[in-house]
Amino acid sequence: MSTRAPTPSCPCGSGSPILRCCGPYIAGAELPPTAEALMRSRYTAYTMQQEDYLRATWHPSTRPLEPIIDKNEKIQWLGLEIKSALRLRQRKVDLPDNPDQDTVEFVARFKSAGSGRAQRLHEISNFVREPDPELKGKMRWFYLDGSFPE
Repeated sequence: MSTRAPTPSCPCGSGSPILRCCGPYIAGAELPPTAEALMRSRYTAYTMQQEDYLRATWHPSTRPLEPIIDKNEKIQWLGLEIKSALRLRQRKVDLPDNPDQDTVEFVARFKSAGSGRAQRLHEISNFVREPDPELKGKMRWFYLDGSFPE
């Protein structure tokens, strides 16, 4: 009979334990290998209010100066659905592929204490992989920007 508590599942919805999913990325022990893995880890960082990780993974050219997370706004994150990763679609139609750029479409659901209603954030996020000066030039994925389809 085991007395260990079960390891919590990762908030990103992968079904894996957080310690084997987004946890190592947020802790700085590993770098996400794909834009989708970065997107999932950023969602998880939002659920955990990990401002430092969100800043470190936001491209310096588009990173906001103001705080990313409002500590006074109580948000309950309800789930993440990955709609598509652009590079997978491109491969299917044999379009030219830049391995250092990718796009991920997702829907994140949340409820804010202010409204009490569940809401959806539907975004098509753009990512770029380039050397990170903070990591001695090691290649890493960055969130660049996003658009919001209807």
